[in-house]
Amino acid sequence: MASTVAQNQEKNPRGIPKAPFIADVDEYLGPHPDPETSLKEFQAALAKYRYMDHNLAQRRRGLEEKIPDIKKTLTMVEFLHERREGKGRPGEECDEDDDLEDDEDTSSKKLTRTTFELNDTLFAEAELEDTDTVYLWLGANVMLSYKLPAAIALLYDKLKAAEGSLEGVVEDLEFLREQITVMEVNTARVYNWDVKRRREVREREVREGKTDDKVG
Repeated sequence: MASTVAQNQEKNPRGIPKAPFIADVDEYLGPHPDPETSLKEFQAALAKYRYMDHNLAQRRRGLEEKIPDIKKTLTMVEFLHERREGKGRPGEECDEDDDLEDDEDTSSKKLTRTTFELNDTLFAEAELEDTDTVYLWLGANVMLSYKLPAAIALLYDKLKAAEGSLEGVVEDLEFLREQITVMEVNTARVYNWDVKRRREVREREVREGKTDDKVG
């Protein structure tokens, strides 16, 4: 019975198998019960679920750190693009989160004064000339140059993909924790069933032993 259930396991959209809930232990174990084997299988399944839970929790933390960085970069590139297209107003201050403000320079070149992070507690000021190109980190120590419209399109795609991945990871974590709970309940039910069965066997043996003594 246990092998049949394992073969027919349902899965979530990302392929994580659903743990079967054992409502009737007698029916699950069948006419020739082997609770020890079932308990070992449950422990193996629990170990796999917890391993996946650990990996997905790490991935969630990574995505939660990555998404704000993408948004911040996208905001900066859009700001540069708007200034280049003449949409920015002289003297207009941008959002405080970007730490950007228009330079007071009235020369023909559009200069943007900004602060950028050197480390967690150290920032430096810089003046940026009008440009149509930005450099983006793509990971693995790779940086490529992009025209502003292409950079915006790329960052939008990356943001959408990261947010979609985060949504899937959160759903998988919730699903995994439900399966872990189900397997823990299954383990307890089979273990208690085995304890009860062993006690009944011992009591029956004791009764049969007393009966034999009386007959003798």
